[in-house]
Amino acid sequence: MESLLKRVKQLPDGFVWGGATAAYQVEGATKVDGKGKTMWDDYLAAQGRFSPDPASDFYHRYPEDIELAKLYGLNAVRVSIAWSRIFPDGAGEPNTAGVAYYHRLFADCIANGVTPYVSLHHFDTPKRLFDDGDWLNRATIDAFVRYADFCFGEFTEVQNWFTINELISLAFSQYIQGNFPPSHHFDVTSGIQAQHNELLAHARVVNLFKEKGYAGRIGLIHVLQPVYAYPETPANQHAADLEDAFMNRFLLDGTFKGEYTDATMALIDELLDANDAHLTIEPGDMEIIKAASTQNDYFGMNYYQPSFVTAYAGESTNSFNGTGEKGTSAFKFKGVGQHVKKPGVDQTDWDWNIYPEGMYDMLKRVATEYPNSKTIYITENGLGYKDEYQGVGQLINDDKRIDFIDRHVEALLQARVEGVDVQGYFVWSLQDQFSWANGYNKRYGLFYVNFDTQAREIKKSTLWFRELGRTIGG
Repeated sequence: MESLLKRVKQLPDGFVWGGATAAYQVEGATKVDGKGKTMWDDYLAAQGRFSPDPASDFYHRYPEDIELAKLYGLNAVRVSIAWSRIFPDGAGEPNTAGVAYYHRLFADCIANGVTPYVSLHHFDTPKRLFDDGDWLNRATIDAFVRYADFCFGEFTEVQNWFTINELISLAFSQYIQGNFPPSHHFDVTSGIQAQHNELLAHARVVNLFKEKGYAGRIGLIHVLQPVYAYPETPANQHAADLEDAFMNRFLLDGTFKGEYTDATMALIDELLDANDAHLTIEPGDMEIIKAASTQNDYFGMNYYQPSFVTAYAGESTNSFNGTGEKGTSAFKFKGVGQHVKKPGVDQTDWDWNIYPEGMYDMLKRVATEYPNSKTIYITENGLGYKDEYQGVGQLINDDKRIDFIDRHVEALLQARVEGVDVQGYFVWSLQDQFSWANGYNKRYGLFYVNFDTQAREIKKSTLWFRELGRTIGG
């Protein structure tokens, strides 16, 4: 068979080559074996657009997907624990059926030589805690620490932990963009407070993990979205700096420096003032965050796209592309800037910029500015695409996905050659999944899922991924 390899011909020795999932997006089975509701269940039912059941039916079909992962050259998989499958109400007594399920899943991964990397929270707060304010209520932080402590003690077979996935995405989607429940638009006070409180929750869990001497490694996952001024003028650069502070710097500073630096807070305060917003930091918060800042064992970086920004003086407004109708998104943030398209940069059908240079830039930046980040893994990267089903047993041609991943892995390896300690790549996603805001037409998977039958099919990218994976240590 002719080689599918293009730009990247070799992966490094010991490289982690994985696929990523999220419990609510793959498991389905939202009402079985004692699982409690999340923030999404009633919200999606009220919308009536699409259902999270059966998703990819991973709850029942995980042995098939893990076997496929093994067969097609993956040596790791990212999964998340559904908090409400363990504690249906967010607290109280653990649900034994949920606990048993995750033991079976992790054992199956390990038996197949596919190392599990496990997130504790991936956009799925239990409904009672969500109704009580979600991360804006500090009682959620207390509940999260208790839940994490239980998981660390129970699932001792797991050696690689992440606390929270994409802190900014949750805060931004809930309170700025408005496409996650409770669907607030440009509620900037809540948007910045949620970031701080999530980071505090992460820090408390890391400190507990280390104090109790749990085995294994722990970190968190930030999605990083570099912000570039376009065109390059002083005013546009300031707009880019403001958005970068809100989307990247605030959390990076807190995570790895243990403080929100003066330079970052000057930008945040300007943004808050423009939106009549405020941030509350309770006494003792920063000491907790500082203590955790040197104790993360590794860092999960998700990367999809950059923003190109120009200065903007009007009111905030946005239009979210949740259908794949190209050209329907817009974003203008009062006192910050507006998103523009840069000529020569392609976009997906969902208006996401395709720009591998942004991954390289962010890897270099994190390694240089935040040495406490230590080892980095790309924990999500992939292309949302309208894959065309070819029939049972027929290969699905997705050359655009191969090109997308190939170019991004090339950028990763270039950063690595230049000294960045990046040791792995997890494609989003392992299989086609339910999408929070897009339903089922936005496909990312290495494995195609026929959502009518739950049959798995192979894509051309699956074969490419396997061929490149075989070069590890070769």
